[in-house]
Amino acid sequence: MKQANIRNFSIIAHIDHGKSTLADRIMEQTHTVSERDKKAQLLDDMAVEQAHGITVKSRTVRNHYEADDGQTYEYNFIDTPGHVDFSYEVSKSLAASDGAILLVDATQGVQAQTVANLRLAKQNHLVIIPVINKVDSDAADVPRTQAQIQKLDPAFENLDMLKISAKTGMGVHEVLEAIRTTIPAPTGDKKAPLKALVFDYMYDAFKGIIAYVRLVDGTLKPDDSLVLMAEQTHISANALGYFAPNMTPVNELNAGDVGYVVTGIKDPQLVRVGDTMTSATKPTSQPLAGYEPAKSMVFAGFYPRDNNYNELKSAIEKLALNDSSFHYSLENSEALGAGFRCGFLGMLHLQIIRERLKDEYGLEVLTTAPNVTYHVYLKGQTEPMIVNNPINFPEFSKIEYVEEPFIKAEITTPNNLLSEVMKLAEKHKSTLLDMDNQADLIVLTYKMPTSEVAYEFFNQLKSVSHGYATLDTTYLDYEIADLVKVEVDINYATVDALSFVVHRQDAPNLTQELVKKLKVAVPRRLYPTPVQAVVEGKAVARVDIPPLRKNAAVSGGKKSISKKQALLRRQGINKRQSAKNSIELPQEVFNAILELDL
Repeated sequence: MKQANIRNFSIIAHIDHGKSTLADRIMEQTHTVSERDKKAQLLDDMAVEQAHGITVKSRTVRNHYEADDGQTYEYNFIDTPGHVDFSYEVSKSLAASDGAILLVDATQGVQAQTVANLRLAKQNHLVIIPVINKVDSDAADVPRTQAQIQKLDPAFENLDMLKISAKTGMGVHEVLEAIRTTIPAPTGDKKAPLKALVFDYMYDAFKGIIAYVRLVDGTLKPDDSLVLMAEQTHISANALGYFAPNMTPVNELNAGDVGYVVTGIKDPQLVRVGDTMTSATKPTSQPLAGYEPAKSMVFAGFYPRDNNYNELKSAIEKLALNDSSFHYSLENSEALGAGFRCGFLGMLHLQIIRERLKDEYGLEVLTTAPNVTYHVYLKGQTEPMIVNNPINFPEFSKIEYVEEPFIKAEITTPNNLLSEVMKLAEKHKSTLLDMDNQADLIVLTYKMPTSEVAYEFFNQLKSVSHGYATLDTTYLDYEIADLVKVEVDINYATVDALSFVVHRQDAPNLTQELVKKLKVAVPRRLYPTPVQAVVEGKAVARVDIPPLRKNAAVSGGKKSISKKQALLRRQGINKRQSAKNSIELPQEVFNAILELDL
């Protein structure tokens, strides 16, 4: 294929605006998929994607389009998610593209994630084609939607926008023509030294790491000796090809192509998303700029149920191999045994991983309360102690001061919901930095503790804004904060996996709420079970879980004093012995903390 006939593009949209349906129609009208293989949301092949109706993992597919000018064009479509938790996947896809289709639902208009994804596309200097979808719906308001899009960018003001129905295929041919006429062809030099962007990868048990690459310059052939420039990792191109949407081998990839390289590497740590792949014999002198690796925003512990640690370890390792934004490390809890400390992009990402463990591997996991990373400065030491697990938070008597991470949060919301959004932000200890207008939307910029955003903030934001607000976060710095560790004692034994870190001012209310939830969640025993929340060595909240049967010693029965004393002694022995034993807790106990407004 001539380089002038190659187009590399993505589709960006708010969640549920029809992006996956448009991708299906494009593959259908370019005859990429046979009639037998057709199905709705073809690229969303994971069970969890189909269950939620969202795209989680970006995909790529090559289409061959017979254009109106009589020529055949190579359309490399790189799929993108729509949910804010997976904006990292969007960034990876846009880095490998030359243009993007901005898809907007005519029944809902421009929404917050539309603006956020457009901002990402403009940062990558992509050509944007605005397209209005679902124009055949009775609820469609095309003039209003077009006016909203025109306010997003001055380049859209006098543009005759495409109006389509991805569901029926109406107007999709015009979109295919617009891709040909509007998005530029790649400009790489086929004769220059190989320079390819590794924008994603997947792991195959037999083939090892399969790198997704966009060739900027040069040519790539099977058995070429290659180097990944970040770590100077030497590899060999065992095989290469493109996705259509299944893996299709070829004998050559040239500048401008998007495809895959089978590296044979078994260690995923040697391949970094955003790295530059070049020739070992004739390397390029300047690597590509790439982009920052994914930063985990939420940390939580995963522990196995039913003592199936080895199965859980194997499943988590496989998930991490195919999800470059999911990180994990080993950890151990006195109450729950061996487990894993996992890092996620957000709470939806955590939920998706849990569901994939259940759907793909049949594993249920106990999940501890999410938290962020703190810098703890101990007395007499200059270097901070890095703590991303409340279990490792040191005793209060040893602490000089604690720093917590702050982020810059950009909240985009319709102007009629401004008051509710600002009240929510103020509730979460945020400081307003800036306020700006963008079309019919307001962009609020806040400085906010990461711990306030890491858990339920985005869900609450969706609730108060009825789904119309979005959240875009960037790391700022660490600042001193008054934080305390809350420990939970059940039957006089500390359950370390239930520990969490909060601001001191929030501790009294949260601990009272917590023990009330635990009174219902913790399994009852044959004697009263006390539950205490302890802060800095003091019990600040307590509740007694009632026994399964009456306490014979205090039930009011007419017994002699000696019999009551004997019963009390036996119960005391039982309590002490029980406190020494491991405490088996169901997920409902951990959900009590997950449901707190931390």
